[in-house]
Amino acid sequence: MMKTYAIYQNLLAQVERVFRHCRQGSIQTRRRYKEAVCRFCYFLAEVYHVERVANIAPKHIFAYTEFLKENGRAASTIKTDLAAIRFFHDQLPSRKHPKLPTNAMLDLERRSFGKVDRTWHDDEVNRMIGKAWGEGREDYAAAIFLARHCGLRVHEIFRLDTATAQRAIKTGQLTIKGKGGKIRTVPLPRTAQLELEAMLRQTPRGHKLFVSDDTPTDLAINRFQCFLYRHRDAVQIADRHRPLTCHGLRHTYAVEQYLACRKQGLDEHAACRQVSRLLGHEREDVTRIYLASLREGGK
Repeated sequence: MMKTYAIYQNLLAQVERVFRHCRQGSIQTRRRYKEAVCRFCYFLAEVYHVERVANIAPKHIFAYTEFLKENGRAASTIKTDLAAIRFFHDQLPSRKHPKLPTNAMLDLERRSFGKVDRTWHDDEVNRMIGKAWGEGREDYAAAIFLARHCGLRVHEIFRLDTATAQRAIKTGQLTIKGKGGKIRTVPLPRTAQLELEAMLRQTPRGHKLFVSDDTPTDLAINRFQCFLYRHRDAVQIADRHRPLTCHGLRHTYAVEQYLACRKQGLDEHAACRQVSRLLGHEREDVTRIYLASLREGGK
């Protein structure tokens, strides 16, 4: 972790030197582009240990694009981030590769919503938790538990603070402010409760559980997603070829809750509505995206 952080800081210093002398575009555009490049730099440091921005290669762009796709980034967002990286790359006085892949080469318009099984097998979940513990990242293990057993989005996990966790432990219900400001409440299983209790023991009162005061939230999220990306090949079951992402743990939770509803006697539409409430959605067709594995016969 310290080696990755040192490489990342070195890359940031190189990025800062380039943007300091850049006058192209508006101030807002340069600021947005710089933020995107900094996120990309952490990916380079964590996954590839690249130490010089001049060594950015096409393979890094292909891998980062897949990383963004698998973590649910919209095509428009990915295109903006790639535009930022290309803009930065063009400003470099010397670079190993003169051209980076175009959007057409990266297949950005391919959409497969509701057709791809993104669920994790329990063995894969346990192996990833083991990787987190092995690196001393109890916070990452807790984040995996919360995504898997409460169906939280990654930004919902990293937004949790001590007050929210304390209320959840007291009531057995976790109240979440989700996408678009929607509020929902989900049951807090015992496994997730234990993880919140562990995080509370190491977090000062009034602070976020998964983000230190000196770290931007988007960087903390990026680090966690890079951790999953780095270990997914090692934890994935041999005959399974689905993308293992944090959002995929939410898919796993949705399938589990749907099957539980059907077992309780709810019909298909009632079960979907119940799962919709747990996920923070209002439309049944959106919820069905999470149930692709059932149509494939994978569950």
